[in-house]
Amino acid sequence: MRRAVLILGVVVALAATVLWMTGAFAQVQPWLLDQQREVQNRLAGAVRAMRGGQPGAWAALMAVCFGYGVLHAAGPGHGKLLIGGYAVAQRVRLLPLAGIALLASLAQAAVAVALVGAGVLALGWTRAQMEEITVQVMAPVGTAAIALVGLWLMLRGIRAMRAENRKLHDHHHDHHHDHASGETCNHAHGPTLNDMEGLTSWRDAAILIAGIALRPCSGALLLLILCFGLGIGAAGVAGTVAMGLGTACVTVAVAALAVWAREGTFASLPGAGVGSRMAAAILMVQALAGAGIAVVALMLLSQNL
Repeated sequence: MRRAVLILGVVVALAATVLWMTGAFAQVQPWLLDQQREVQNRLAGAVRAMRGGQPGAWAALMAVCFGYGVLHAAGPGHGKLLIGGYAVAQRVRLLPLAGIALLASLAQAAVAVALVGAGVLALGWTRAQMEEITVQVMAPVGTAAIALVGLWLMLRGIRAMRAENRKLHDHHHDHHHDHASGETCNHAHGPTLNDMEGLTSWRDAAILIAGIALRPCSGALLLLILCFGLGIGAAGVAGTVAMGLGTACVTVAVAALAVWAREGTFASLPGAGVGSRMAAAILMVQALAGAGIAVVALMLLSQNL
């Protein structure tokens, strides 16, 4: 039963991939953009109500900001690509990956606060200038960073596969020697699944968080500029955090789907559970997923240049 549920994750992921590659998801994008514009209008109204001291204005602003974060994350974005791709490439458990997704969304909010604080308060930039910096500078840098992460994962997978092949070659040589000398082979025949887990590190987490945080949300910039201009900067900061939490809901869901699909793929492989075979499959998936991240990021980068 458990294996069937895991394999279902592969079916769901493949269906989503086919829909994305055939452009089916592109039909939803205009609706999402319309909804974002509508929520931006409500956002401006909530800010004015907040400035006027209307009852319930604070809760209404937080609710609108959270909803905008969900809509923003549901559209095309690099955060889902990086979190989902890493979940496929590394056999990391869902809980720490969900924590990374949450921290990345909050870091993205923090970057928006820092950018507006430095740009508007210190340098006197307008909203148009802030968005230009975000689109023309931070977005390409963030996309290029994601491509580098993909290449790094791919090369790490290739190096690990080479090391594993050398280890197996040495093992077979020692195994032959043991049999020739009449000794009993009592060493491990390849790594176990536990050996292949926990490959993530604080360095990996920092790279993921930085790659997502480099491009702040345009809605957060609008909110912060409005709130700082009206003298209610604290509300703008709180609303930006609410947007980050809304974004995290989507990225955590993407991480869960990616982990589900990854484990289903491994469960459906012939000889699943055999240490050396599973280790080889994990390393191969890591290399391919890294290559996929790099290719998609480079395609996005070429479209933005």
